[in-house]
Amino acid sequence: MKTRTYLITVLLAFVCTFLFAVATASAQKKVPDTVTLKMEKTTLPPVMFSHITHTQKTKINCTVCHHKDSDPKEAQACKVCHQGPEAKDVFHKKCQTCHKESTAKGVKAPTQCTECHKK
Repeated sequence: MKTRTYLITVLLAFVCTFLFAVATASAQKKVPDTVTLKMEKTTLPPVMFSHITHTQKTKINCTVCHHKDSDPKEAQACKVCHQGPEAKDVFHKKCQTCHKESTAKGVKAPTQCTECHKK
């Protein structure tokens, strides 16, 4: 009888641990499909940044943009590090450089202001 109780206890502990692991894994932060990059004091509309286009279609590694995050699954929003007027310069430098390099390689990428800043 004691052996049976022990086995049931061990089995229950295993099941609980498994369920906890599954719940924790599914509760991880989901990457949004699209992020709105809105700058303060600008006349242009915000940029709708597509994670799907940049990570799945063009296969850009998350750390290219999230350069300070060691774990891409726990990446912070851009505005955590880049705020105020300097954010505009940081985004323009990063995005425009990459888009121009892609275009030079024959890969279609927006290079004009209104191609990203759409009304």
